[in-house]
Amino acid sequence: MSLQPLLLPAAWRGSELLTREDWTTWLTEDDITELEAASLGNHGPGESMAAGEAALPGLGPRLRRIGEYLESGSGATLIRGFPIHRYDLDTATRLFATLASWLGTPLSQSVRGETIFRVQDAGLAEGHPGARGPNTRRQLSFHTDRCDVIGFFCVREARSGGESEVISSVTLFNEMLARRPDLLPVLMQPFLYQRHTIESGNAIPYFRQPIFSLHQGHFSATLLRVLIDRAYSMPDTPDMTELQREALDTLERIANEPDLSVRFCQRPGDILFLNNFVTLHRRTAFEDHPEQERKRLLLRIWLSVPCNRPLDPAFADFYGATEAGTLRGGIWPPGERPGQMSP
Repeated sequence: MSLQPLLLPAAWRGSELLTREDWTTWLTEDDITELEAASLGNHGPGESMAAGEAALPGLGPRLRRIGEYLESGSGATLIRGFPIHRYDLDTATRLFATLASWLGTPLSQSVRGETIFRVQDAGLAEGHPGARGPNTRRQLSFHTDRCDVIGFFCVREARSGGESEVISSVTLFNEMLARRPDLLPVLMQPFLYQRHTIESGNAIPYFRQPIFSLHQGHFSATLLRVLIDRAYSMPDTPDMTELQREALDTLERIANEPDLSVRFCQRPGDILFLNNFVTLHRRTAFEDHPEQERKRLLLRIWLSVPCNRPLDPAFADFYGATEAGTLRGGIWPPGERPGQMSP
């Protein structure tokens, strides 16, 4: 396999992202007025609208442009200026859902069909079957989520810590090619992943997919190391090879170099959108406020976007459809796997 460096707009390094035209968008009072008019109709708290349903004559075209940036630009954008202090949580959730629906179709994030997930410490003990990284206070490793685009809306900050960190997976591909070209092909072969504890209805408790992929001229990367390690520790799966382990360890060691990623605090009202196929993200550990009403809270949404890239068929077991322009991703109630995205 002859591999070359990827000269893509998403191949940024560290703080370079913060100087990009597509990084920051500021909301205006007119934007907020449009969001309120479009959102505060007959939709219930946290209920999203289909893409394009809400009428946003001024903000809508800018959001469409953000969607293009996410797919063909840096893959990361921060929207600021949302006046969170004006609204109760239900109203703020509606406004966030309306804004996000202009970028894509919201996906279920649980077998209960929830499209808005609350990222907050649930106080669950280590090893509890309901514990997921987002509902703990511990630091998370660099990873991707099961969607084209992920959105985080900051409602409240922690007392300390809880910073967001983002890295270009395209840059990681290039760094692996430059430093360890012998290991890069290993990362382009399928690894075992354990199915998450919140999934149900699957006869086989694991699936296979690569870390890096090049398919029909499009790059894609996915990574969730904890599920890889769990899969290879299962009694009915083979052991991870030394070459596979070295490749993963090398990738994570490079990702931890501070000059490659960018770290920042999401302030209340900030909305972060990331393309999961060209970025990895994580969060630092945090200390929370003792009062329940002040505890750190982010709202998370998973989106399948209409301009999404084709994926290698190896991703089908995890994402569902892999063709460009299809509805894919999410965690769905049994028997409700998504089909073709509407035009």
